[in-house]
Amino acid sequence: MASVALVSVLGPDRVGLVAAIAEHLFNIGVNLRDTTFAALGTGAEFVALCELPLGLEAGEIELGLKQLPELAGADVRAVPYAFDPSPGPAGSITHRITISGGDQLGLVARLAEVFKQYGANIVRLEARKLGDAEGGLYVTRFAVFIPESQANPCLATVSNTAGALGLDCDVEAGML
Repeated sequence: MASVALVSVLGPDRVGLVAAIAEHLFNIGVNLRDTTFAALGTGAEFVALCELPLGLEAGEIELGLKQLPELAGADVRAVPYAFDPSPGPAGSITHRITISGGDQLGLVARLAEVFKQYGANIVRLEARKLGDAEGGLYVTRFAVFIPESQANPCLATVSNTAGALGLDCDVEAGML
């Protein structure tokens, strides 16, 4: 198996950021596995598991990325990845849940506790406060693995929790 590195970039958001990172990694023979990107206010975060070609070390990736002008002012790290890069069964997404409405202090904590109670695993999470031009809503999206035997009670509890707070809840089900 090829060696795997975790590459992370946290810095100012700018047009062409993902393109510069992806192009550099492609040019040095790196294959992207699980990858995420998010604009976070005026900053941005790129995180990827990368399969390295034989002979390439994580430190070389870090040095090369730090030389890119698009990454000026960014915190760049590339380290060997010590975990199995292939997700287990709880890493697959069975449901996507979107909660939207007014900002609610502790919402993510409450819902994470519900998922834990039913043996569900949060695979991806995105929470975002939209600007006034977009309605000023707070939108939280969970991509989760819920064991089949727990899906109905878990989703009912999530929906009841959201409803009690005056929030909308939308669920997409099935192996996604």
